[in-house]
Amino acid sequence: MKIAFIGLGNMGGGMAANLARAGHDVRAFDLSADALAQARGNGCETFTDAGEAVDGVEAVVTMLPNGGIVKSVYQGSVFGKAPAGAVLLDCSTIDVATAKAVIAEAEAAGYPMVDAPVSGGIAAANGGTLTFMVGGSDEAFERAEAVLKSMGKAVIHAGAAGAGQTAKICNNMLLAITMIGTAEAMKMAEKLGLDPQKFYEISSVSSGFNWSLNNYTPLPGVGVASPADNDYQGGFATALMLKDLRLAMEAAQGADAAVPLGSRAAALYESFAGAGNGGRDFSAIITTY
Repeated sequence: MKIAFIGLGNMGGGMAANLARAGHDVRAFDLSADALAQARGNGCETFTDAGEAVDGVEAVVTMLPNGGIVKSVYQGSVFGKAPAGAVLLDCSTIDVATAKAVIAEAEAAGYPMVDAPVSGGIAAANGGTLTFMVGGSDEAFERAEAVLKSMGKAVIHAGAAGAGQTAKICNNMLLAITMIGTAEAMKMAEKLGLDPQKFYEISSVSSGFNWSLNNYTPLPGVGVASPADNDYQGGFATALMLKDLRLAMEAAQGADAAVPLGSRAAALYESFAGAGNGGRDFSAIITTY
């Protein structure tokens, strides 16, 4: 399949490479010359104009920083330039309202489109083991699924347009809450004299079981290997968690949804990022305790 890929950052670069490795004809675009050079090395054809990259393709995948850029790219470089009927897949994490608006505009222009944000981080993007949460019509999902399977281990149809973004921000709000709770419990146990490894061994098989503890233990040398064992480098950056929490708070306000724990988690990550920790893994918040 001939696929245009727009946005070759930390996530997009690996995703485009996996499409090429799967045998697709990938036409890649990014503003960074270094990103384009890496894409060429990974088997992609590269372009310095997004409108040229989408010429003649069957699908367009975007991985961009925010909703404003997503809207601008589709309006300026995709709609009317990609062939009519090409399936469009936005894998960025953006606000639900913009996702719905861009998909409505795409459909009006004759393009089936999905919002398909990801879970898994840079390692999963490079390894082709991402989870995609997909919003859009049944027809658009069926078309998009064939593309997404080349980049991930799980492709789940969450519902109508915007449902993918909803799933992503709610999931990551829950992740932020459980990470903070795990950090508090582990440090409290330690200060009360309980060996952190023993706490892990007990809680990880008891009612305290949760992903942040069992699969991403935030203390170095305790539990499973995680970014904590690498001075909190790699993994899922605090700045990205904060971005998702801000989107969640915006969505909660618009839906009149009560999220007191989500709000507190957002405030704690705002403070943590503001203290210069935006580039550290989000589990590093345990160091504040």
